[in-house]
Amino acid sequence: MALEQGYGTADGPYVETSRSGYDLLNDPLLNKGTGFTDPERDRLGLHGLLPPTVATLDEQVARRLQAFRQLPNDYARYVFLRGLQDTNEVLFYALLVRHLEEMLPIVYTPTVGLGCQRFSQSFRKPRGLFLSMPHKDLIERILGHAHFDDVEAIVVTDGERILGLGDQGAGGMGIPIGKLSLYTGCGGLHPATTLPVVLDVGTDNPERLSDPLYIGWRHERVHGQAYDDFVEAFVSAVVKRWPHVLLQWEDFARDNATRLLERYRDRLCTFNDDVQGTAVVAAGTLLAAVNVTGVPMRDQRIAVLGAGGAGSGISALLLQAMIEDGLTEAEARKRFYLIDRGGLLVEGMPDLMPFQQPFVQPRDAIADWTLERDDTIRLGDVVRNAQPTVLIGVSGQPGAFSEDVVRAMAAAVTRPVIFPLSNPTSRTEATPSDLMVWTEGRAVVGAGSPFPPVLKNGAYVRVDQTNNSYVFPGIGLGAIAVHARRISDGMLMAAARALADVSPARLNPEANLLPPVSELRDVSLRVAQAVALQARKEGLTEPMDAGDIYQAIRSKMWTPVYRPYRRGG
Repeated sequence: MALEQGYGTADGPYVETSRSGYDLLNDPLLNKGTGFTDPERDRLGLHGLLPPTVATLDEQVARRLQAFRQLPNDYARYVFLRGLQDTNEVLFYALLVRHLEEMLPIVYTPTVGLGCQRFSQSFRKPRGLFLSMPHKDLIERILGHAHFDDVEAIVVTDGERILGLGDQGAGGMGIPIGKLSLYTGCGGLHPATTLPVVLDVGTDNPERLSDPLYIGWRHERVHGQAYDDFVEAFVSAVVKRWPHVLLQWEDFARDNATRLLERYRDRLCTFNDDVQGTAVVAAGTLLAAVNVTGVPMRDQRIAVLGAGGAGSGISALLLQAMIEDGLTEAEARKRFYLIDRGGLLVEGMPDLMPFQQPFVQPRDAIADWTLERDDTIRLGDVVRNAQPTVLIGVSGQPGAFSEDVVRAMAAAVTRPVIFPLSNPTSRTEATPSDLMVWTEGRAVVGAGSPFPPVLKNGAYVRVDQTNNSYVFPGIGLGAIAVHARRISDGMLMAAARALADVSPARLNPEANLLPPVSELRDVSLRVAQAVALQARKEGLTEPMDAGDIYQAIRSKMWTPVYRPYRRGG
């Protein structure tokens, strides 16, 4: 069913449909529930199937908000919102957009982690595609269904590294569903153009395999060439079906995330949100922090706990920012200290991944360091010896930024910048409230998950949620609007700088680094413009003037409102 005939364009005056009765009410993209007017009920065979009251969307939102707030816990609220999304998407998105700050922690981090762990128990209605290894030869046929004709954005996971919770198998589908909810709620993509996908290659999680309710392929996780062949079959089918699609990779394990990104990033418009999206939001927030600390990028010393795809991706983008601020690449590399499970990355260390190699410290650079233990250079050693100005955590290790480490950092740096970015909340390296206490209120903090306000200078202030939701909806929106052929490093840096440009701290160093979550839709528009303009600059899209680019982006931004229905043939 074509979008303009079945679900209404972003700004079309009406929806034309041939459906009626229960068939219409059972389609979440078409169902208005009690929002159908009496004339529409006459034409579409709905009398008797609905109570007689005709409600406005505002009234429905108020009713659902009241029910949402009466639920006993966040998981119950998560299940409630998923049920609403599967029943009436306009109402779901109207509720989400109007109460974004309240809904975001439920739709996505941190509650989505629990949603993935309990996905099989709460499964009610199919959404997206479960592509399992036994059905590899059917992928092209599955994607070919007419229901997917309008797809422009795909988020895919294999469920192996869900947030900081590990292998959740098919339950990882909660991540693509949540991400695409934000693509629509924050970026404005019409929900009919989005497709969540899980590549079900089994699971090594014994709890899932032993669970009689588990809905996934009950098989140990497939690795090696068989895994690569399955991913290749999927990507090949996607490229054939949708030549201009945006494909976003989510929550792949370290050994696969960067490897698959490098394999496919020049073959279609694609990016990995854990590697590149995290890098963009971290870089954008750090660029904003320069307005607070007064320390330019070229003078920063950056310690990163967690040297996987995310940590290395953050470092690569910050390296680029340092070079743009006047350093040579060699000078900039010396300012990074990446700590992994085996300690600080140093030359000669065994089993280094290719993406880690640019950030190894020369042995002679640390020869005179004083260490707690001779065999391993730990985070505390780095902080005491290198005296970093910035500390970023993407380790998934709760409490890894200990009081001793933070106090040592604060003793050497007037305004330490500390970003504990691991999520969900249970995996954060430190809580913002502790960081403020341990630094006597001098820390500049950004957290990966939502936290309550913290006390600063005698007043409670909002904690900046340095979460990918600030950037990935805009990156995708901009790329889709201008049919960008690739997502380049330049486009990612443009997104980071666009985020820094909307920082309240630009005008007031005492203000927050990031706008409030309630403004994410406006932030996405700014990021999308920057990404699209950079794509044009690099020749990755057809020539368009700035005005046409802006209009192309705006035309993609769907607003959740009810439109009148007409009976089609």
